[in-house]
Amino acid sequence: MQPMTLLITTGALFVGTHFALSHPLRAPLAGRMGERAFLIVYSVVAIATFVLLVQAWRGMPPEPPLWAVGDGLWMLASALVLFASILFMGSLIGNPALPAPNAAAAAQGAPRGVFAITRHPMMWGFTLWALAHALVMPTPGQIVLSAIIAFLALAGSAGQDVKKARLMGDAWRHWAARTSFVPFARQIGGRGSWIDTIPRPHALFGGILLWVAATWAHGALGYMVAGIWRWVG
Repeated sequence: MQPMTLLITTGALFVGTHFALSHPLRAPLAGRMGERAFLIVYSVVAIATFVLLVQAWRGMPPEPPLWAVGDGLWMLASALVLFASILFMGSLIGNPALPAPNAAAAAQGAPRGVFAITRHPMMWGFTLWALAHALVMPTPGQIVLSAIIAFLALAGSAGQDVKKARLMGDAWRHWAARTSFVPFARQIGGRGSWIDTIPRPHALFGGILLWVAATWAHGALGYMVAGIWRWVG
């Protein structure tokens, strides 16, 4: 199998199994196996297919970049990853989209911080991370990998809206009515306050710390030097 074909095939396997186990197969399998056993199977399949995808990506031959990458694109990509890190860290606390016992209670509160930006901050964090990598590593293999991750995140968010509306009923529908899928859509449309989008301390400082550590590790582990480390040190 050609390297690109293998990358696309493993990507389809990763995305396909994720959606199948998250939606049509979840209820029947969890009913037969029990929720805990199902989550173990789900995790094993997700990790195994992701490893296959990464191995296929690593097996891609050297490819010439599709466009030149200068400091301007690196600055844009670095800013995107910083914003993605803030969204991710903010999504870990008080997120009705997570499978937490207090999800319905969290949905009753007024959207603030990253949740005033988008109701799916974690998934948009993954999407922006993928976009940033495609910008500064514009090879066909990287673009395909980034597209797979972005598609899974955004399509998964759309599927999550449907599933949460079914599971949480009015609690989720009221939350969705006060939030937006696309970041800053409510503010741009004049339906939300820009002040509400200011990240809370755990999101802002946690996101900055994650960004600094991750971009440092990027170079320390032998990959391209990223973030502020391209211009300092």
